Formats: sequence, C-alpha cells, structure tokens
Amino acid sequence: MTDNTEDLQQTYPGAGTFKFGDSQELCQHLIALVRQGKKTATCGAAADFADEPEAMPVVGRCDIATNWDGTPALVIRTTKVTEIRFCDVTEDMALAEGENDSLLGWRKDHKAYFKRNGGFDPEMMLIFEHFELVEDLAGREL
Repeated sequence: MTDNTEDLQQTYPGAGTFKFGDSQELCQHLIALVRQGKKTATCGAAADFADEPEAMPVVGRCDIATNWDGTPALVIRTTKVTEIRFCDVTEDMALAEGENDSLLGWRKDHKAYFKRNGGFDPEMMLIFEHFELVEDLAGREL
C-alpha cells in the first residue's frame, strides 16, 4: 500500500482500491468519463468476486479508483448494487456506464471485454454498481 493510499484510508476508512478497465488506455478513458459526469455505473463478472469477496461493492462504502500505475485518481461511493445476467442488462443501466450511446453498443463492447478477461456467456452473472463521485484526486496533495 502506498503512502497516498494510506492517507486516503484515514479519510475513507474501509475503502477498497480498484482499476477501471483492462488496459492503461481504457482505464484513463473511463476515469475521464467519471470526471465528466458521464459514467455513474460499472460492472464486473460475478465470478471475479468469488476469490475476493471483500472487493464486492457495498452500498454506502467509498472506494478508490486508481490510475493504471496504481496512483489514486477518484473516490466513489456505491449507491446501488444489482446482480443481473448480462442478457438482462437494461438500456438505462448500459447508458449509466457512459461508454456507449446504446444498449447494442454496450453489449458489443462488454462482450469483447469479458471474452478478453476470462470468458463470456450471455447468461453470465454480473455485479452492476451505480456510484457517485465523492472526490476527484487530480492535483490533491496526499
């Protein structure tokens, strides 16, 4: 744990850390969408939480989104968690992720993402998290 993260743990006790996406480019793009207010949700394969249940989002808890290099970028607070099959994600849910203009675009991009990261099944369970931005850490003296 870095000194930066330790300082944030005092400010946000119990906060976990995570990265958006699976590449530096995607991570920075998604952080930018959160900063712009366009991204207010994210999701992950439910299976990914089996070995790390403490990483499961919890309503009301703050978590720290890091840049690809592990430095803190944002603090978010979970407002809603839904377990849902990929094929049942609604257009409202997909649009809340801020990455696409339609449910069809979301399905295409997320199918590719899940294929790259362990496999895809249209009936796979997802953990879908809605959140609010609590603090943008850009320029924050840690």
